[in-house]
Amino acid sequence: MSDTSTLLKRRERLLGPNMTTFYSDPVHIVRGEGAWLWDTDGNQFLDCYNNVPHVGHAHPKVVEAITRQAATLNTHTRYLHDGILDYAERLTGTMDHDLDTMIMVCTGSEANDIALRMGRAVTGKTGIICTDNTYHGNTDLVSHLSAKKTPIGGAVEWVKKVPSPDALAPLGGSAEAQSKGFAAEIQKAIDALEAEGHGFGTLILCPFFANEGFPDLPSGFLDPTVEVVRRAGGTIIADEVQPGFGRTGRHFWGHQRIGLTPDIVTMGKPMGNGHPVAAVVTRPEIMAEFRTRFGYFNTFGGNPVSAAAAMAVLEVLDEEKLVENARDAGDYALGLLKGLDHPMIADVRGAGMFLGVEFARDGDTKAAAPFCAQLVDEMRNRGVLLHSVGRHYHGIKIRPPMCFDRAQADLLVETLDAALKALPA
Repeated sequence: MSDTSTLLKRRERLLGPNMTTFYSDPVHIVRGEGAWLWDTDGNQFLDCYNNVPHVGHAHPKVVEAITRQAATLNTHTRYLHDGILDYAERLTGTMDHDLDTMIMVCTGSEANDIALRMGRAVTGKTGIICTDNTYHGNTDLVSHLSAKKTPIGGAVEWVKKVPSPDALAPLGGSAEAQSKGFAAEIQKAIDALEAEGHGFGTLILCPFFANEGFPDLPSGFLDPTVEVVRRAGGTIIADEVQPGFGRTGRHFWGHQRIGLTPDIVTMGKPMGNGHPVAAVVTRPEIMAEFRTRFGYFNTFGGNPVSAAAAMAVLEVLDEEKLVENARDAGDYALGLLKGLDHPMIADVRGAGMFLGVEFARDGDTKAAAPFCAQLVDEMRNRGVLLHSVGRHYHGIKIRPPMCFDRAQADLLVETLDAALKALPA
């Protein structure tokens, strides 16, 4: 196998510069199983970050479903096939609110792109609202929402970014005021879009506010926001790429956890356990309007192999009771994390298999970012993979496969405790 420096040079030459990698010393992984990964030297890592292999790396049932279907048929989606219909029935069966029609695509970016166009189709307006610390993908349309990169040509006027909810600095000055404070920011953005002639069409958000640092928000938090959006005639997209498929432990979808009734739901990475498949679910009247206005089709979205992979994931979640495991092992891990003692720990929070620790130096979260980067590298060197999160990348995100268990939680927190003690505060 190539050494790291040779591999990085070859990667840059063949794939182009500025391709990001995790960690100062990138991990060259060659094998995975469950929540474990192995590198080229045989070193074992506990994967506490990767939500793509949702039910575990190389899960045998998913592998077998992909293999069996690929050996039988894989073809264009304009042919009839039962697989996508069977999957659509099972997937939409996990949702309420008449969300019972589906488009399958290949990536979460595509899913969000379609969802935004659905919003435009049903409202006839181009204005979009998102938070100021979000990420929803990388198509041209969706890239305008990114909080980290401004697209070439500059920010567009038809996208308004509102301050995101925050655990340590809540909107409105307190946790109790934050719900109405967020809705007030949405209203200001709606007013601006209408005044500028774009009109307000769509609000898109992750119902767990994952990239925003997943502040602990109660069910009903978005009720004032929903009232504002409905009064303006807008649509609401719930981006479930991160919290969906049971990750938060007590609900199958993030929008169910926070008590939101969305018009459109998008999903991606975890849906096929690493196989490139994603989807948009919406109500029949929205789907009909979109299909009429755009005539959309996708050559590979919902092909027989993708449908088989996605169906296998749903079956594994059910058969292995992984949503219940996310709740139980997640609660256990969260309790252990809350027992950590370090002067820079500002908050510990999360739900299910989505946990985090936020850091601050003398109350300043931005000042904690260098420490957090060191901590992520220190954990990698000790055999546990996680990564940073937050507006300043000042917290750690713990998001393991759904098969993560209590023994692995013990290892995670023991290693984190040792790493925190090894680094200068």
